[in-house]
Amino acid sequence: MNVLLIGSGAREHSIARAIKKSKINNHLYCFGSNNNPGILKLSKLYKVGKIDDQHAITDFALENSIDLAIVGPESPLAKGVVDELKRVDISVVGPTLKLAQLETSKSFTRELMKKYNIPGQLIFKSFNSLSGIEEFINQLNHKYVVKFDGLMGGKGVKVAGEHLDSLAQTIEYCSNIIENNGKFLIEQKLVGEEFSLMSFSDGTNLIHMPPIQDHKRAFINDRGPNTGGMGSYNDINHSLPFLTQNDIFTAQSINNSIAKSLKQEFGVGYQGIIYGGFMVTADGIKVIEFNARFGDPEVINVLALLQSDFLELCIAITEEKLDEYQVKFSKQATVCKYAVPNGYPENPVKGKTIDISKIKNPDLLYFASVDQESNNLIETGSRALAVIGIADTLVDAENIAQSEIARIDGPLFHRKDIGSAELILKKVENIKKLKEFNN
Repeated sequence: MNVLLIGSGAREHSIARAIKKSKINNHLYCFGSNNNPGILKLSKLYKVGKIDDQHAITDFALENSIDLAIVGPESPLAKGVVDELKRVDISVVGPTLKLAQLETSKSFTRELMKKYNIPGQLIFKSFNSLSGIEEFINQLNHKYVVKFDGLMGGKGVKVAGEHLDSLAQTIEYCSNIIENNGKFLIEQKLVGEEFSLMSFSDGTNLIHMPPIQDHKRAFINDRGPNTGGMGSYNDINHSLPFLTQNDIFTAQSINNSIAKSLKQEFGVGYQGIIYGGFMVTADGIKVIEFNARFGDPEVINVLALLQSDFLELCIAITEEKLDEYQVKFSKQATVCKYAVPNGYPENPVKGKTIDISKIKNPDLLYFASVDQESNNLIETGSRALAVIGIADTLVDAENIAQSEIARIDGPLFHRKDIGSAELILKKVENIKKLKEFNN
Protein backbone atom coordinates (compact mmCIF):
# COMPACT_ATOMS: atom_id res chain seq x y z
CA MET A 1 0.00 0.00 0.00
CA ASN A 2 1.34 3.44 -0.93
CA VAL A 3 0.66 5.98 1.83
CA LEU A 4 1.18 9.73 1.53
CA LEU A 5 1.85 11.77 4.65
CA ILE A 6 1.44 15.53 4.29
CA GLY A 7 3.48 17.61 6.75
CA SER A 8 6.89 17.37 8.36
CA GLY A 9 6.69 18.25 12.08
CA ALA A 10 6.84 16.10 15.20
CA ARG A 11 3.12 15.36 14.76
CA GLU A 12 3.90 13.85 11.35
CA HIS A 13 6.98 12.02 12.68
CA SER A 14 4.67 10.41 15.24
CA ILE A 15 2.14 9.49 12.52
CA ALA A 16 4.93 8.12 10.28
CA ARG A 17 6.12 5.81 13.06
CA ALA A 18 2.56 4.57 13.63
CA ILE A 19 2.16 3.87 9.88
CA LYS A 20 5.41 1.90 9.72
CA LYS A 21 4.34 -0.25 12.71
CA SER A 22 1.31 -1.50 10.73
CA LYS A 23 1.05 -5.14 9.76
CA ILE A 24 -0.15 -3.90 6.35
CA ASN A 25 2.86 -3.84 4.04
CA ASN A 26 3.30 -0.20 3.01
CA HIS A 27 5.55 2.33 1.34
CA LEU A 28 5.57 5.75 2.97
CA TYR A 29 5.78 8.90 0.86
CA CYS A 30 6.06 12.31 2.48
CA PHE A 31 5.34 15.80 1.17
CA GLY A 32 6.80 18.18 3.76
CA SER A 33 7.91 21.77 4.21
CA ASN A 34 11.37 20.81 5.51
CA ASN A 35 13.69 17.79 5.64
CA ASN A 36 12.56 16.04 8.81
CA PRO A 37 15.34 13.49 9.49
CA GLY A 38 13.02 11.14 11.38
CA ILE A 39 10.40 10.94 8.61
CA LEU A 40 13.10 10.89 5.91
CA LYS A 41 14.50 7.68 7.40
CA LEU A 42 11.07 6.00 7.21
CA SER A 43 10.09 7.21 3.73
CA LYS A 44 10.52 5.63 0.32
CA LEU A 45 10.34 9.09 -1.24
CA TYR A 46 10.37 12.52 0.41
CA LYS A 47 9.55 15.77 -1.35
CA VAL A 48 9.99 19.28 0.06
CA GLY A 49 7.52 21.89 -1.12
CA LYS A 50 4.60 24.10 -0.07
CA ILE A 51 2.32 21.85 1.97
CA ASP A 52 -0.75 23.92 1.07
CA ASP A 53 -0.10 23.66 -2.70
CA GLN A 54 -2.99 21.38 -3.64
CA HIS A 55 -1.86 20.87 -7.24
CA ALA A 56 1.77 20.02 -6.38
CA ILE A 57 0.59 17.54 -3.73
CA THR A 58 -1.99 15.93 -6.03
CA ASP A 59 0.58 15.60 -8.84
CA PHE A 60 3.02 13.97 -6.39
CA ALA A 61 0.27 11.58 -5.23
CA LEU A 62 -0.66 10.58 -8.78
CA GLU A 63 2.97 10.14 -9.86
CA ASN A 64 3.50 7.70 -6.99
CA SER A 65 0.18 5.79 -7.21
CA ILE A 66 -0.89 6.79 -3.70
CA ASP A 67 -3.68 4.68 -2.20
CA LEU A 68 -4.23 6.67 1.01
CA ALA A 69 -3.27 10.19 2.10
CA ILE A 70 -3.09 11.43 5.69
CA VAL A 71 -3.06 15.19 6.33
CA GLY A 72 -1.06 16.29 9.39
CA PRO A 73 -1.26 20.09 9.77
CA GLU A 74 -4.13 22.53 9.38
CA SER A 75 -2.84 24.69 6.49
CA PRO A 76 -3.40 22.04 3.75
CA LEU A 77 -6.96 21.57 5.06
CA ALA A 78 -7.55 25.32 4.79
CA LYS A 79 -6.43 25.31 1.15
CA GLY A 80 -8.61 22.42 -0.02
CA VAL A 81 -5.87 19.81 -0.45
CA VAL A 82 -8.31 17.08 0.65
CA ASP A 83 -10.89 18.16 -1.95
CA GLU A 84 -8.30 18.00 -4.72
CA LEU A 85 -7.03 14.54 -3.68
CA LYS A 86 -10.59 13.21 -3.48
CA ARG A 87 -11.31 14.66 -6.92
CA VAL A 88 -8.72 12.24 -8.35
CA ASP A 89 -10.14 9.33 -6.28
CA ILE A 90 -7.48 9.16 -3.57
CA SER A 91 -8.77 8.21 -0.11
CA VAL A 92 -7.91 10.81 2.53
CA VAL A 93 -7.89 10.98 6.33
CA GLY A 94 -8.81 14.64 6.79
CA PRO A 95 -11.90 16.81 6.24
CA THR A 96 -12.79 18.65 3.05
CA LEU A 97 -12.54 22.44 2.90
CA LYS A 98 -16.10 23.14 4.05
CA LEU A 99 -15.90 20.63 6.93
CA ALA A 100 -12.49 21.97 7.97
CA GLN A 101 -14.21 25.26 8.82
CA LEU A 102 -14.55 23.59 12.21
CA GLU A 103 -10.98 24.85 12.73
CA THR A 104 -10.43 27.47 10.05
CA SER A 105 -13.33 29.67 11.17
CA LYS A 106 -13.99 30.13 14.88
CA SER A 107 -17.15 32.10 14.15
CA PHE A 108 -18.50 29.24 11.96
CA THR A 109 -18.01 26.79 14.82
CA ARG A 110 -19.59 29.05 17.46
CA GLU A 111 -22.60 29.63 15.20
CA LEU A 112 -22.86 25.89 14.43
CA MET A 113 -22.92 25.09 18.17
CA LYS A 114 -25.59 27.72 18.67
CA LYS A 115 -27.73 26.49 15.75
CA TYR A 116 -27.69 22.84 16.87
CA ASN A 117 -27.86 23.64 20.60
CA ILE A 118 -24.60 21.83 21.40
CA PRO A 119 -23.53 21.99 25.08
CA GLY A 120 -20.40 23.85 26.19
CA GLN A 121 -21.31 27.17 24.59
CA LEU A 122 -20.16 30.53 25.92
CA ILE A 123 -20.95 34.20 25.30
CA PHE A 124 -19.25 35.50 22.13
CA LYS A 125 -19.54 38.06 19.35
CA SER A 126 -17.87 38.26 15.92
CA PHE A 127 -16.30 41.51 14.66
CA ASN A 128 -14.78 42.83 11.44
CA SER A 129 -14.58 46.44 12.64
CA LEU A 130 -14.01 48.32 15.92
CA SER A 131 -17.69 49.18 16.16
CA GLY A 132 -19.31 47.85 19.34
CA ILE A 133 -16.13 46.42 20.88
CA GLU A 134 -16.11 48.60 23.99
CA GLU A 135 -19.80 47.98 24.70
CA PHE A 136 -19.38 44.20 24.42
CA ILE A 137 -16.29 44.23 26.66
CA ASN A 138 -18.29 46.17 29.25
CA GLN A 139 -21.06 43.58 28.96
CA LEU A 140 -18.46 40.89 29.81
CA ASN A 141 -17.24 42.95 32.83
CA HIS A 142 -13.83 43.23 31.15
CA LYS A 143 -13.32 39.44 31.50
CA TYR A 144 -12.74 38.50 27.88
CA VAL A 145 -10.55 36.83 25.27
CA VAL A 146 -9.82 38.09 21.75
CA LYS A 147 -9.41 35.37 19.09
CA PHE A 148 -8.29 35.84 15.51
CA ASP A 149 -10.94 34.19 13.31
CA GLY A 150 -8.59 31.96 11.33
CA LEU A 151 -5.35 30.00 11.58
CA MET A 152 -2.53 31.40 13.70
CA GLY A 153 -0.66 28.26 14.80
CA GLY A 154 -2.05 28.46 18.34
CA LYS A 155 -0.81 32.03 18.77
CA GLY A 156 -3.90 34.05 17.78
CA VAL A 157 -5.46 34.25 21.24
CA LYS A 158 -5.03 37.21 23.59
CA VAL A 159 -6.42 37.07 27.13
CA ALA A 160 -7.48 40.18 29.08
CA GLY A 161 -5.37 40.64 32.20
CA GLU A 162 -2.63 38.37 30.84
CA HIS A 163 -1.75 39.50 27.31
CA LEU A 164 -3.96 42.60 27.17
CA ASP A 165 -3.57 44.97 30.13
CA SER A 166 -5.97 47.70 29.00
CA LEU A 167 -8.81 48.54 26.64
CA ALA A 168 -6.33 50.59 24.60
CA GLN A 169 -4.11 47.53 24.08
CA THR A 170 -7.15 45.50 23.03
CA ILE A 171 -8.24 48.13 20.52
CA GLU A 172 -4.69 48.21 19.11
CA TYR A 173 -4.60 44.40 18.72
CA CYS A 174 -8.03 44.37 17.06
CA SER A 175 -7.01 47.25 14.77
CA ASN A 176 -3.98 45.26 13.59
CA ILE A 177 -6.22 42.32 12.69
CA ILE A 178 -8.62 44.58 10.75
CA GLU A 179 -5.74 46.29 8.90
CA ASN A 180 -4.71 42.84 7.64
CA ASN A 181 -8.27 42.17 6.41
CA GLY A 182 -8.95 39.82 9.29
CA LYS A 183 -11.94 39.11 11.51
CA PHE A 184 -11.97 38.24 15.19
CA LEU A 185 -14.16 37.07 18.04
CA ILE A 186 -14.46 38.42 21.55
CA GLU A 187 -15.51 35.74 24.02
CA GLN A 188 -16.09 35.52 27.74
CA LYS A 189 -12.95 34.58 29.65
CA LEU A 190 -13.20 31.13 31.19
CA VAL A 191 -11.54 30.11 34.44
CA GLY A 192 -10.53 26.50 34.96
CA GLU A 193 -8.32 23.78 33.48
CA GLU A 194 -7.97 23.00 29.80
CA PHE A 195 -7.79 19.56 28.22
CA SER A 196 -7.90 18.06 24.74
CA LEU A 197 -10.12 15.19 23.66
CA MET A 198 -9.54 13.91 20.14
CA SER A 199 -11.78 11.48 18.25
CA PHE A 200 -11.42 9.38 15.10
CA SER A 201 -14.44 10.08 12.87
CA ASP A 202 -15.57 8.18 9.77
CA GLY A 203 -18.50 10.51 9.07
CA THR A 204 -21.01 8.53 11.14
CA ASN A 205 -19.11 6.78 13.94
CA LEU A 206 -16.60 8.19 16.41
CA ILE A 207 -13.92 6.47 18.48
CA HIS A 208 -12.54 8.65 21.27
CA MET A 209 -8.92 8.88 22.36
CA PRO A 210 -7.72 9.37 25.96
CA PRO A 211 -7.88 13.02 27.17
CA ILE A 212 -4.56 14.90 27.20
CA GLN A 213 -3.55 18.19 28.82
CA ASP A 214 -1.46 20.46 26.59
CA HIS A 215 0.51 23.46 27.91
CA LYS A 216 0.33 26.47 25.60
CA ARG A 217 2.30 28.99 27.65
CA ALA A 218 6.01 29.32 26.94
CA PHE A 219 7.32 29.44 30.51
CA ILE A 220 7.18 27.56 33.81
CA ASN A 221 3.93 27.82 35.84
CA ASP A 222 1.90 28.56 32.69
CA ARG A 223 3.35 32.03 32.20
CA GLY A 224 4.35 33.95 29.10
CA PRO A 225 3.02 34.10 25.53
CA ASN A 226 0.98 31.38 23.87
CA THR A 227 2.85 28.87 21.73
CA GLY A 228 1.95 25.94 19.49
CA GLY A 229 2.28 23.80 22.65
CA MET A 230 5.24 23.23 24.98
CA GLY A 231 4.28 19.73 26.09
CA SER A 232 1.47 17.46 27.26
CA TYR A 233 0.65 14.51 29.49
CA ASN A 234 -1.96 11.90 30.39
CA ASP A 235 -2.47 9.62 33.38
CA ILE A 236 -2.54 5.80 33.44
CA ASN A 237 -6.33 5.47 33.68
CA HIS A 238 -7.04 7.24 30.36
CA SER A 239 -7.92 10.34 32.32
CA LEU A 240 -6.29 13.39 33.92
CA PRO A 241 -5.92 13.95 37.69
CA PHE A 242 -8.43 16.83 37.72
CA LEU A 243 -11.11 15.17 35.53
CA THR A 244 -14.11 13.09 36.53
CA GLN A 245 -15.53 10.33 34.33
CA ASN A 246 -18.55 12.58 33.79
CA ASP A 247 -16.26 15.36 32.49
CA ILE A 248 -14.80 12.93 29.94
CA PHE A 249 -18.23 11.62 28.95
CA THR A 250 -19.47 15.21 28.43
CA ALA A 251 -16.51 16.05 26.16
CA GLN A 252 -17.02 12.84 24.18
CA SER A 253 -20.73 13.59 23.70
CA ILE A 254 -19.89 17.14 22.50
CA ASN A 255 -17.51 15.70 19.87
CA ASN A 256 -20.29 13.30 18.83
CA SER A 257 -22.75 16.21 18.54
CA ILE A 258 -20.30 18.27 16.46
CA ALA A 259 -19.83 15.40 13.98
CA LYS A 260 -23.59 14.91 13.74
CA SER A 261 -24.29 18.64 13.25
CA LEU A 262 -21.65 18.90 10.48
CA LYS A 263 -23.32 16.03 8.62
CA GLN A 264 -26.71 17.70 9.03
CA GLU A 265 -25.30 21.04 7.89
CA PHE A 266 -23.50 19.81 4.75
CA GLY A 267 -25.05 16.43 3.96
CA VAL A 268 -21.66 14.68 4.05
CA GLY A 269 -19.78 13.11 6.93
CA TYR A 270 -16.56 14.33 8.53
CA GLN A 271 -13.74 11.81 7.91
CA GLY A 272 -10.65 12.53 9.95
CA ILE A 273 -9.76 13.72 13.44
CA ILE A 274 -12.09 15.90 15.51
CA TYR A 275 -10.08 17.62 18.22
CA GLY A 276 -12.10 19.28 20.97
CA GLY A 277 -10.35 21.83 23.17
CA PHE A 278 -12.28 21.95 26.46
CA MET A 279 -12.13 23.63 29.86
CA VAL A 280 -13.41 22.35 33.19
CA THR A 281 -15.08 25.34 34.82
CA ALA A 282 -17.30 25.93 37.87
CA ASP A 283 -20.23 25.80 35.40
CA GLY A 284 -19.21 22.50 33.84
CA ILE A 285 -17.39 21.66 30.60
CA LYS A 286 -17.01 24.52 28.12
CA VAL A 287 -15.70 24.45 24.54
CA ILE A 288 -12.63 26.61 23.91
CA GLU A 289 -12.23 25.63 20.26
CA PHE A 290 -12.22 22.76 17.78
CA ASN A 291 -9.40 21.66 15.51
CA ALA A 292 -9.70 19.54 12.40
CA ARG A 293 -6.59 17.37 12.83
CA PHE A 294 -4.39 15.74 15.45
CA GLY A 295 -3.08 18.10 18.12
CA ASP A 296 0.64 18.66 18.35
CA PRO A 297 1.98 17.56 20.86
CA GLU A 298 -1.10 15.54 21.97
CA VAL A 299 -0.78 13.12 19.03
CA ILE A 300 2.61 12.01 20.39
CA ASN A 301 0.93 10.96 23.65
CA VAL A 302 -2.01 9.12 22.08
CA LEU A 303 -0.11 7.31 19.34
CA ALA A 304 2.49 6.18 21.90
CA LEU A 305 -0.42 4.51 23.74
CA LEU A 306 -2.20 3.12 20.65
CA GLN A 307 -2.05 -0.69 20.56
CA SER A 308 -4.33 -1.09 17.52
CA ASP A 309 -3.06 -0.99 13.93
CA PHE A 310 -3.03 2.70 12.95
CA LEU A 311 -3.16 2.07 9.20
CA GLU A 312 -6.14 -0.28 9.58
CA LEU A 313 -7.81 2.46 11.59
CA CYS A 314 -7.17 5.03 8.83
CA ILE A 315 -8.68 2.71 6.22
CA ALA A 316 -11.74 2.18 8.45
CA ILE A 317 -12.15 6.00 8.62
CA THR A 318 -12.17 6.37 4.82
CA GLU A 319 -14.50 3.37 4.34
CA GLU A 320 -16.93 4.48 7.09
CA LYS A 321 -16.33 1.27 9.06
CA LEU A 322 -15.18 2.49 12.47
CA ASP A 323 -18.15 0.73 14.06
CA GLU A 324 -16.52 -2.59 13.06
CA TYR A 325 -13.20 -1.67 14.66
CA GLN A 326 -12.10 -2.05 18.28
CA VAL A 327 -9.40 0.44 19.28
CA LYS A 328 -7.09 -0.31 22.20
CA PHE A 329 -4.81 2.07 24.12
CA SER A 330 -2.32 0.86 26.73
CA LYS A 331 -3.01 1.98 30.29
CA GLN A 332 0.18 3.93 30.85
CA ALA A 333 1.13 7.51 31.66
CA THR A 334 2.92 9.66 29.09
CA VAL A 335 4.71 13.00 29.39
CA CYS A 336 5.83 14.90 26.28
CA LYS A 337 8.14 17.92 26.39
CA TYR A 338 9.25 20.21 23.58
CA ALA A 339 12.73 21.73 23.18
CA VAL A 340 12.27 25.09 21.45
CA PRO A 341 14.71 27.76 20.17
CA ASN A 342 15.81 30.47 22.60
CA GLY A 343 13.54 33.50 22.07
CA TYR A 344 10.59 31.34 20.96
CA PRO A 345 7.80 32.17 20.14
CA GLU A 346 8.30 35.90 19.54
CA ASN A 347 11.94 36.16 18.44
CA PRO A 348 13.31 32.64 17.97
CA VAL A 349 16.92 31.80 17.18
CA LYS A 350 17.30 30.31 13.68
CA GLY A 351 20.04 28.50 11.80
CA LYS A 352 21.88 27.22 14.87
CA THR A 353 23.15 23.66 15.32
CA ILE A 354 21.55 21.20 17.75
CA ASP A 355 23.39 18.19 19.16
CA ILE A 356 21.35 15.06 19.99
CA SER A 357 24.29 12.64 20.26
CA LYS A 358 23.79 12.20 24.03
CA ILE A 359 20.18 10.96 23.70
CA LYS A 360 19.98 7.46 25.24
CA ASN A 361 16.74 6.24 23.62
CA PRO A 362 16.19 7.61 20.08
CA ASP A 363 12.72 5.98 20.01
CA LEU A 364 11.57 8.61 22.51
CA LEU A 365 12.77 11.52 20.32
CA TYR A 366 10.60 13.23 17.67
CA PHE A 367 11.94 15.69 15.09
CA ALA A 368 9.90 18.84 14.51
CA SER A 369 10.98 22.19 13.03
CA VAL A 370 14.53 21.23 12.12
CA ASP A 371 16.48 20.78 8.91
CA GLN A 372 19.33 18.42 8.16
CA GLU A 373 22.39 19.89 6.47
CA SER A 374 25.16 17.32 5.93
CA ASN A 375 25.34 15.64 9.34
CA ASN A 376 24.13 18.69 11.25
CA LEU A 377 20.70 19.28 12.75
CA ILE A 378 19.64 22.93 12.29
CA GLU A 379 16.96 24.96 14.12
CA THR A 380 14.48 26.60 11.74
CA GLY A 381 12.71 28.90 14.21
CA SER A 382 9.77 26.96 15.62
CA ARG A 383 9.48 24.05 18.07
CA ALA A 384 12.52 21.90 17.33
CA LEU A 385 12.37 18.52 19.06
CA ALA A 386 9.92 16.60 21.24
CA VAL A 387 10.71 13.89 23.77
CA ILE A 388 8.24 11.50 25.38
CA GLY A 389 8.38 9.49 28.59
CA ILE A 390 6.13 6.41 28.86
CA ALA A 391 5.73 4.56 32.17
CA ASP A 392 3.32 2.97 34.65
CA THR A 393 3.20 6.18 36.73
CA LEU A 394 3.16 9.86 35.87
CA VAL A 395 6.20 10.45 38.09
CA ASP A 396 8.27 7.89 36.18
CA ALA A 397 7.04 9.13 32.77
CA GLU A 398 8.02 12.70 33.69
CA ASN A 399 11.44 11.59 34.93
CA ILE A 400 12.13 9.78 31.64
CA ALA A 401 11.06 12.76 29.52
CA GLN A 402 13.05 15.23 31.63
CA SER A 403 16.15 13.04 31.65
CA GLU A 404 16.16 12.67 27.85
CA ILE A 405 15.35 16.27 26.92
CA ALA A 406 18.16 17.49 29.20
CA ARG A 407 20.61 15.57 26.95
CA ILE A 408 19.89 17.82 23.96
CA ASP A 409 22.52 20.55 23.48
CA GLY A 410 22.07 23.84 21.67
CA PRO A 411 20.44 27.28 22.03
CA LEU A 412 17.16 25.74 23.27
CA PHE A 413 14.90 25.73 26.30
CA HIS A 414 12.04 23.57 27.57
CA ARG A 415 9.49 23.61 30.36
CA LYS A 416 10.79 21.48 33.22
CA ASP A 417 7.45 21.58 35.05
CA ILE A 418 5.23 19.78 32.51
CA GLY A 419 3.96 16.53 34.02
CA SER A 420 5.60 17.32 37.37
CA ALA A 421 3.83 16.37 40.62
CA GLU A 422 3.97 20.00 41.78
CA LEU A 423 2.26 21.45 38.69
CA ILE A 424 -0.37 18.70 38.56
CA LEU A 425 -1.22 19.23 42.24
CA LYS A 426 -1.80 22.94 41.47
CA LYS A 427 -4.25 21.98 38.74
CA VAL A 428 -6.13 19.54 40.98
CA GLU A 429 -6.34 22.18 43.73
CA ASN A 430 -7.49 24.79 41.22
CA ILE A 431 -10.48 22.65 40.17
CA LYS A 432 -11.25 21.74 43.78
CA LYS A 433 -11.40 25.44 44.76
CA LEU A 434 -13.56 26.31 41.73
CA LYS A 435 -16.09 23.62 42.58
CA GLU A 436 -16.13 24.52 46.31
CA PHE A 437 -16.69 28.18 45.43
CA ASN A 438 -19.53 27.23 43.12
CA ASN A 439 -21.20 25.14 45.83
